Amino acid sequence: MNRVVSESRYNAYPEYKESGVDDFPQIPLHWVVGRVKFVTDNLDKFRIPLSSEERGKRQGKYPYYGASGVIDYVDDYIFEGETILYGEDGANLLARSTPLAFLADGKYWVNNHAHILKAKDRINRYWARSLNNIDIAPLVSGSAQPKLTAEALGNLPVVYPPTESERIKITNFLDHETAKIDTLIEEQQSLIRLLKEKRQALISHAVTKGLNPNAPMKDSGVEWLGEVPEHWRVTKLGQLAFMQEGPGLRTWQFKDDGTRVICVTNITEDGINFSKLEKFISTDEYKESYQHFTVNKGDILLSSSGNSWGKVATYEGSEKVILNTSTIRLNELQHKPLVLDYIQLFLQSEACREQLGVAMTGSCQPNFGPTHLKEAKTPIPPEDEQVEISRFIAAQKQQFNQPIEACEQAVEFMQERRTALISAAVTGKIDVRDWQPAKQKEHPAEATA
Repeated sequence: MNRVVSESRYNAYPEYKESGVDDFPQIPLHWVVGRVKFVTDNLDKFRIPLSSEERGKRQGKYPYYGASGVIDYVDDYIFEGETILYGEDGANLLARSTPLAFLADGKYWVNNHAHILKAKDRINRYWARSLNNIDIAPLVSGSAQPKLTAEALGNLPVVYPPTESERIKITNFLDHETAKIDTLIEEQQSLIRLLKEKRQALISHAVTKGLNPNAPMKDSGVEWLGEVPEHWRVTKLGQLAFMQEGPGLRTWQFKDDGTRVICVTNITEDGINFSKLEKFISTDEYKESYQHFTVNKGDILLSSSGNSWGKVATYEGSEKVILNTSTIRLNELQHKPLVLDYIQLFLQSEACREQLGVAMTGSCQPNFGPTHLKEAKTPIPPEDEQVEISRFIAAQKQQFNQPIEACEQAVEFMQERRTALISAAVTGKIDVRDWQPAKQKEHPAEATA
C-alpha cells in the first residue's frame, strides 16, 4: 500500500503530530481525533427485521438491506435519504470480502443485521470511506457468528480534518479518482467475462456435440440438449453416480477448530478455496454424527444454492472435511465405463445449468438438491471419447486461463491502488487541499465556437 501511495503525485501535509491512536499514529497537525458516535447519529432503533417468509408475501420495489447489501425487495420502506449502513454481524466482519460500510439512498428497508448511521455534517461518503479504513477485529465478539455491537461501533476512533470544506474536498477528490480506477477495473472485468463465456461455450459444445463435426447426429429427446452424436447415449445423471447433500448445520455448531466444513463459498472455478471462509465442527461431533458426510479425495463438489449455484470443483486435498448444506458431492460411479473428469465438464455445461435452473425452487434463496440433479439428462460418449474430450478441454482451458489470470492480476492491483488511495486521503497521508480535477480536453469545434 505504501509503495502505491509513495509513487503518486500527491504531497504529504507540511506538519504531523502524534494522534494517540494505534491505527493512525501520526495525523496532520490541524486534524482532530474523535469517535464515531460524535460525528454520526445512530438510527438502529428504527430497524425492523422481516423473516424470509414475510418478505415472500411482501415482494415489491423497495430494496431490503442486510449486513452486506441488498438481499431482497419488499412492498414498503422505513428509511428515506442517504445513510451509512455498517454490517453488524456475519463472517464478513472478519473476512471483509465486501466493504463493511456502504451507502444506501432513496427509499429502502433495513433489517437488524446492519447498523444505520447518518453523518452529522451530511458528508456520508467521507465517513463511509473513513469507517472502512478502521481495523475492527479486536472489537468483534463471537467466532461462530462474529458481531460488532452498536456501542463498540460508536466508540471506534476516527481521525479527520476539522473543517467541512476540507472533508468535502477529500470526498470530491476520491469520487473523481476512484471513478477513473473503477472504469479501468470494469474494462478488465468485461474482458474476463468475455473470455469465460468463450471458455464456457467451448465446454458446452464439446460435451454435447463432441469433437468430430462430421459425426452423424440424432435427436436427444431433450430440449436443451438438441441433437447429440448418433453413437452417444443419453441417460439420467442419477443412474451414473452416487450423490449426497450436506447436513443442515446450525450456527451454534461451528467452532474455532476441529473438522473442517466445506461451504458453498469454498467451491470456486479454480478449485476448493478456504482463504475467505473457514468453518469447523468439533471432532467429537463429527465422529458421533457426521462421518458419513466425509468428502473423499477425487469427489466432485457442486454448490446448489445462492448466487454461486452451479460452481463445480474436485476435492484434491488430504485433510478430513465434511459437506455443509447446499453442497453436493458426486462419486462412486455406478456404471462403467465413465470418466469422472467428463462428468465434471458436463456439470459445468449450459445444458446441465439449463436443466437445474428450471428445477430450482425458492424465491429469496433459489436452490436445487440431489433429487433434481439425479433427473438431469446427460449425454454419454464411449469411454475413449470421454477421455479425448476431457484432454481437449484441459488443453483449451489453459489457453483461456492465462489471459484470464493476467486480467485478474490487473484488477487486483487496481483494487489495491484504489484502497491505498482512499486510505491515504482519509488518514492524512496525502494533502489534496489544492487538488483540482483535470480539465476536459476541448473538442476542436467547441474551441473555435
